[in-house]
Amino acid sequence: MNILQISSASSFGGGERYLADLTNALSERGHDLYVAVRPKSPLPRHLRLPPERILTLPLRNALDVQSARELDRFVRRRRIDIVHAHMARDYSLASYAARRRETKFIVTRHVLFKLSRIHRHTLARAARVIAVSQAVAKELRASGVVREEQIAVIPNGIDVDRFERARAEAHRGLLVGSIGELRTLKRHDDFIRAAAKIGSRFPETQFVLAGMGEGRKSLEQLVKELGLSDRFRFLGWVDEAEKLLCAMDVFVSASETESFGLAIVEAMAAETAVVATRTEGAQEVIEDQKTGLLVPIGDVDRIADGVAELLANPEKRHAMAARAKQAAKERFSLSRMVAEIEKIYLSV
Repeated sequence: MNILQISSASSFGGGERYLADLTNALSERGHDLYVAVRPKSPLPRHLRLPPERILTLPLRNALDVQSARELDRFVRRRRIDIVHAHMARDYSLASYAARRRETKFIVTRHVLFKLSRIHRHTLARAARVIAVSQAVAKELRASGVVREEQIAVIPNGIDVDRFERARAEAHRGLLVGSIGELRTLKRHDDFIRAAAKIGSRFPETQFVLAGMGEGRKSLEQLVKELGLSDRFRFLGWVDEAEKLLCAMDVFVSASETESFGLAIVEAMAAETAVVATRTEGAQEVIEDQKTGLLVPIGDVDRIADGVAELLANPEKRHAMAARAKQAAKERFSLSRMVAEIEKIYLSV
């Protein structure tokens, strides 16, 4: 098939990892892949595609007529079979480009944010709307924007082998960390406050936080106020996150909301014990007390207690991490995700 992926993302997060992994895997399966991105997009450096397969357009917003026309011409010229959009502001552009009978329009919904009623018309043309979790599917149904027969639940998948390779190189130490965009919804301030409590009980512990975002300055100030400056490091963007995850003893997700929790699954694949807040996505991924610990959202004491419990009991920590790794392999492999999405492409 000739497949065009579209993303106007200006940063690289879970949704962009999904697009890159899906594109690379489908290309390896023999399909012809193309990707439309914004100027200065971080996506191209994660794609194993020749430059001529990457289309750079403004993709300013849902009403970007210039980009819509360029996409339309590209779809006709390349005889695209599938147009797959990943961000809400790209839906209308993708729908316009795929309006002919021979081209099918697919959407992946990566987030739990409510869709606007404006999207009802745009998504009416979608052959399928892929939800990355049951929680996202539930939100789609509640919105009334898409029909039940359009929804397909395909949980995210990750390249488990990547973590196997990284673990072989990891240098273990007493390290607790988190990865994610530095924004309010991720509640990294709760992680930092928990770190202060953990540090008082385990003085040798070091803490790391990887990610980019506007919230870094206030988080750095909080670290300073809590007296953690000598043991808490902000790493910014990390290219090979698997190496960092494999070096951690405990991964913490203090998020307020997660549609799936890709970083959680990556930590599981890295055979690192996880303490996560009880978000919709985390509850689908983690079996509490078996493949990780789930704690109430916003409860700093419970986050700290969960991490301390695992640090104090290496045997329990390692056993939980081993079960988590096995669950990640069985339920969230990239090959499974790609095969299910490929099946949807072929069916439409």
